[in-house]
Amino acid sequence: MEKIKVVCPHCKKVNAIPKKDSYTKAICGHCKGDLLDNSPVSVNESEFYQFINNSDLPIVVDFWAQWCGPCKMFAPTFASVSQEFALKAQFLKVETDQNQNLSATYQIRSIPTLKVFKNSIETANINGALESNDFKNWVKSYL
Repeated sequence: MEKIKVVCPHCKKVNAIPKKDSYTKAICGHCKGDLLDNSPVSVNESEFYQFINNSDLPIVVDFWAQWCGPCKMFAPTFASVSQEFALKAQFLKVETDQNQNLSATYQIRSIPTLKVFKNSIETANINGALESNDFKNWVKSYL
């Protein structure tokens, strides 16, 4: 059976799980955390690269800042849409003020900025907050 690599959102360890169309249960082999918990994960630089370099799933990243009004307005949309893509995509949040190296590396000039990474490569980029359905469709187009 084909396997996919998934980074646990709880302990950040890499898991190899059977590839399926849908899952009813998926548990981390390290911390026993629920891999179906697809809440956005706030990451620092090393954790960001752990996900980007080790997950076979697309990684959707929200670059944001605490002082940004549109970022705060978009956060609930990002969180709710992420729940619809358990083990289809992983969702990360990068606070730009705390992770200035990442902001510089990925040329974040306005926030929120959303990016999708597949196989360690940036494949999509969009600036600004999106409505829920627009964001959901944007994510689906990169699965």
